[in-house]
Amino acid sequence: MAGQGLSEDEVHGIREALAAGRKPKVVFTASAGQIAGQVGQVVELTDPEVSEEFVVVRFGRDELPFSPADVAVAPRGTGRKVAEPKPEPQVEQPPAAPAEPEFVLDRVPAPRREESKVEQQVEAKPARRAVKAAKPKGPAGLTVTLAYADGEWTVAAQQGAKALAKPYVVKPAEALRMVALVDVPGVHEAVEQIMAVERAEAEQQAEKLRAELAEIEARLAELREAR
Repeated sequence: MAGQGLSEDEVHGIREALAAGRKPKVVFTASAGQIAGQVGQVVELTDPEVSEEFVVVRFGRDELPFSPADVAVAPRGTGRKVAEPKPEPQVEQPPAAPAEPEFVLDRVPAPRREESKVEQQVEAKPARRAVKAAKPKGPAGLTVTLAYADGEWTVAAQQGAKALAKPYVVKPAEALRMVALVDVPGVHEAVEQIMAVERAEAEQQAEKLRAELAEIEARLAELREAR
């Protein structure tokens, strides 16, 4: 299994192969998660400036986007079928000699007891093994992240290796409603501290703006009186 992802030269080579109508094979690296070591086919390269997951790989019936670190160029011969061994020619055996008649005593065997016959039938019956039902594979895990950084609250969503929603900004009131659903006191205290700091900074900025506005109003009044 490859340990590193695609280099810039390999990405360029894959782009040229796609332009020529080929679909290069790649192997998933350890950063791809549970599918590491599996083989897929690159079917498209999207714009890397829009998303870092611009390598679209066909895996089974799905076509999912991955980053260059999640895949590597598959070694030659990967995914090829192994040739089945040809059956050996059968050698004709000479016909068996006819069996000679056995010496049989003309004697009627004693009748067996019915109970013994029942016991033999019970013992000869093989025990059935319990067959485990195959557990169906569930969908990939879903992760929703609420984050705070640089004075902004953001929400992002990801299912497995696929990003469902890139981080987008939400209002503080919406962030508080989301946090209220989490019954963890430590989380509530941390959010209250963040909101208190933001309120204090907003009040200081408002006071500063009001003071500047008062100075401008006074200056304007002086200019009006000077006419």
